[in-house]
Amino acid sequence: MNHRFARLLAVAALSLTTSAFAAVGPGAAAPDFSAQASQAGKTISFSLAEALKSGPVVVYFYPSAYTGGCDIEAHTFATEAAKFAAAGATIVGVSADSIQRLNSFSADPNYCAGKFPVASDPDGKIAASYDLELSAAVANAKDVRGDVIDHGFIPRTTFVIGRDGKVAAVFSSELDHLHPQDHVSKSLTIVQQMKNAKAP
Repeated sequence: MNHRFARLLAVAALSLTTSAFAAVGPGAAAPDFSAQASQAGKTISFSLAEALKSGPVVVYFYPSAYTGGCDIEAHTFATEAAKFAAAGATIVGVSADSIQRLNSFSADPNYCAGKFPVASDPDGKIAASYDLELSAAVANAKDVRGDVIDHGFIPRTTFVIGRDGKVAAVFSSELDHLHPQDHVSKSLTIVQQMKNAKAP
């Protein structure tokens, strides 16, 4: 079996081993969290409560850095980051990746490009607070670089949280059959609508 085929199998396994049960739905209070995160290759501390002081927050959970769909999603968020900022919104990605993997991913110009933080949730505690289940690691799974993925996977799910701390919308790739880039376009539309609703 060649390495490319092995990686394709690993990526396929991500979609087969994750399931989303996002019971934290629109109108519910978004669970607060603080976590070690990375932005532009540097380790930082991310606080949802602090971020909400500046405006809405898009919290997007994803299975793993350096895998096909997650790479597309991160790149798309980075490409549209200025539009989110113009709407007063903060973006943060959350996965079970180690902070070491995220330091590389967050700085990679092909993916996060230093445009937003990505937080590490190795035990799936943040995901669990949003009613998302961390699945078991897939044996011998490798990322697009050929490195072993030694962590479990969080289902691709995006929460748009208003400045009031309540969930405005939830998008799930599994339940809503969305492509990774759809999470970006849909959440951008909502935060722009929030801004327009406040305009005089």
